[in-house]
Amino acid sequence: MFGITLSMLKPPYAAWILSATLMAAGMHAGAEAPPRPAAGAPGALSLTLTQVLEAAAQNADARVARSGVDAAQADVLAADHAPLPQLSAKASQIDLQNGVGGGNWLRDKRVDKSVGLDWTWERGDKRALRTASARSAVQAAQQDWRAVRQQQQMQAASAYFDLLAAQARVVEVQGLSDSAAALAELMGKRVQAGDAAPQDLSRSEVEAAKARNDLRAAEADRRQAALQLARLLGRPGDALAAEEDWPRAHAPAELQPTLQPWIDARPEVRAAQAREDAAQAALDLARAGRKSDVTWGVSLDHFPGTSTRQLELRLQMPLQLGYQQQGEIGRAQAQLNQARELNAKARADAELDLQQAWTTLQTQAALLHAQQDELLPRARALMAQAELAYRKGASSLTDLIEARRTLRAAVLDALDARRNHASALVQWRLLTETNGAAPEAAAQP
Repeated sequence: MFGITLSMLKPPYAAWILSATLMAAGMHAGAEAPPRPAAGAPGALSLTLTQVLEAAAQNADARVARSGVDAAQADVLAADHAPLPQLSAKASQIDLQNGVGGGNWLRDKRVDKSVGLDWTWERGDKRALRTASARSAVQAAQQDWRAVRQQQQMQAASAYFDLLAAQARVVEVQGLSDSAAALAELMGKRVQAGDAAPQDLSRSEVEAAKARNDLRAAEADRRQAALQLARLLGRPGDALAAEEDWPRAHAPAELQPTLQPWIDARPEVRAAQAREDAAQAALDLARAGRKSDVTWGVSLDHFPGTSTRQLELRLQMPLQLGYQQQGEIGRAQAQLNQARELNAKARADAELDLQQAWTTLQTQAALLHAQQDELLPRARALMAQAELAYRKGASSLTDLIEARRTLRAAVLDALDARRNHASALVQWRLLTETNGAAPEAAAQP
């Protein structure tokens, strides 16, 4: 395999060459299909993509957004009730100059005592409008919660595939490192036997050292990817590993003629629409303020010496003279206009996001096909040809090492293509879901 035929060597060296040849051949044959990722660090907790998506939908950011829903629902309770009645009590007609007389304070002394009850009658359907605005705010908060969960799922899926790629990269680089080490050891034997130049040994040792460094870097990348995934899932103390294989290559043939169903289902769009509805209700509420509320009241007076049973009825209402809620109405109108603009922007952004996600998925699917089905087989064929030529003495060790580097680059590029395609695929499925969070549907191969 490495520059001379087996018949030219003594038996021990022939055995070394045969062993190295079988190792390299086995590694290359096994890599024809996407490699099964390693299990990660010892004792690591293995997670599937579905488990990751479910955990991401319940992480700290999602719980904070859920608290916003609870707060908005409490606002509905605060809005959906009539004004509370007001109980009042007073004592008047206390004569500080002549005194109030003797006897019991409640029955005999000359003090006008009064107990009253007042209640405000809201006119113009203010309660209903106030409640409608609050309910729309709840819908907006719920969609914000859904958007946060979806965003966290996208980030977690990307981190999951980064970890999956990092694990597979360790497997590939480990194989390349073992092969480079075997080549260096073999070249050492050949130099001792006088069958190779010392320069070839130096080159093979440099390549083996580079391969070991690549392996260290790959292991460090795997640890970093596991930490990033643990952070997104709110499990910083756990060592995590990805246990699934890569999803199958997939891309939609073309976009739908209309994206409206997907746009309408986007949580950002639904939240913006709910905020527009809330702003409309707030404007109607401000206009309803032109109808003055009436406060009814009744009091029972007890004034010894005059009468111990006096009844007072009263009615109060503001007189809107010179001002008819122009400020409140103007502000509410401006906020409605703002909500409408934000709604239109959310719809435009949702359409662009869908188009961009579809384009990305199409591109990544094409790149995956090119890397996995075209470039990688060619790199393996090149490596096989370089090995054959080296065995027959038709090429140098430098050519063999260059072919090995080409194969390494092709293998790692194919891994990157698988990772990018998998992330784009999950993002597309999350963006086009129409029934809320669906981790199982997004995670299906």
